[in-house]
Amino acid sequence: MQLTHRPVISATGLFTPRESITNEELVASFNAYVERENARNAAAIATGEVDPLQPSSVEFIEKASGIKSRHVMAKAPILDPDIMAPRWDERGDGDLSIMAEIGVRAAQEALNGAQRDPSDVDAVLCAASNMQRPYPAIAIEIQQALGIDGFAFDMNVACSSATFGIQTAADYIRAGHAKSVLVVSPEITSGHLNWRDRDSHFIFGDVATAVLIEDAAIAPAVHWDILGTRLKTVFSNNIRNNFGFLNRAHPETAANPDKLFVQEGRKVFKEVVPMVAQIIVEEAQRLGVDPHALRRLWLHQANAGMNRLIAHRVLGHEASEDESPTVLDTYGNTSSAGSIIAFHKHGDDLAAGDVGLICSFGAGYSAGTVFVRKAA
Repeated sequence: MQLTHRPVISATGLFTPRESITNEELVASFNAYVERENARNAAAIATGEVDPLQPSSVEFIEKASGIKSRHVMAKAPILDPDIMAPRWDERGDGDLSIMAEIGVRAAQEALNGAQRDPSDVDAVLCAASNMQRPYPAIAIEIQQALGIDGFAFDMNVACSSATFGIQTAADYIRAGHAKSVLVVSPEITSGHLNWRDRDSHFIFGDVATAVLIEDAAIAPAVHWDILGTRLKTVFSNNIRNNFGFLNRAHPETAANPDKLFVQEGRKVFKEVVPMVAQIIVEEAQRLGVDPHALRRLWLHQANAGMNRLIAHRVLGHEASEDESPTVLDTYGNTSSAGSIIAFHKHGDDLAAGDVGLICSFGAGYSAGTVFVRKAA
């Protein structure tokens, strides 16, 4: 008789950086930079050779995104008009990297939540939108720091990395290749943000999340059954980051805007919203789930307007904060970690049998859905 392995979410973990930047602080820093640059280029601006930089405002940021603040790993250098980028002391090869450090913190919370010992875990997936180095894998470093035997690897699907990681882990469980898998998403997105760009300088924040995927046979009584997952990718240049090891040989390129996060925001909104809503509805129908009856949507925390419209198309009505909770206002866009933060902070109150959806979407384009049901 063939054994059936059923994947569930046993626990989640969250690491939140101590420092946070408000919109007021961010605008003051950005506008100081704008004033300085416009003064430096005053002659060229007067002749029309150079367009003056436009200041930002708290009202503009909140209307464009819904973001009010964001957590970061290095506040002072980001707000310094002479730097406007995260900076910290470089660590030696024998020291735990900064990505691994925050990933370990989130993973430990997930393990504690499931009362699981690291020796019980078979694999670690580090799923994030940027890795601080190509190799050794950050996942293997996290694995070693936690004392986990087995295997580990990194994966990157931009803002959908965590949900892609969850399906990958769930597939390992279903196939019997593992009983317990950690999906860790340390997202230091402040490092790829162009803090000098008015249209995007407010978007991202830093955080780390962890999701423990396990075989239902060993899961704690309180867990989430994974009813089904679906992944989709469609190539698009509308969200892009051109930085990579092939252009590191030319240091001057690192200052070019396209070596950081760039996007065509209006096109992204227009193309991603219907794609994601369609994927959710189709997968719900495949699973025999009424999308209008979903108890809660834990959506990717990128833009309040996008989430509002996607939730409306899925639920058939304007979603309440209870139905589609927001963490975007205080965390900013944390790439793949956003939907996991929402799930981590706004899931305990659901009752046994309640069905919800974890969904991410972003560059690629990429989209991932994870339908879950509360057990016990």
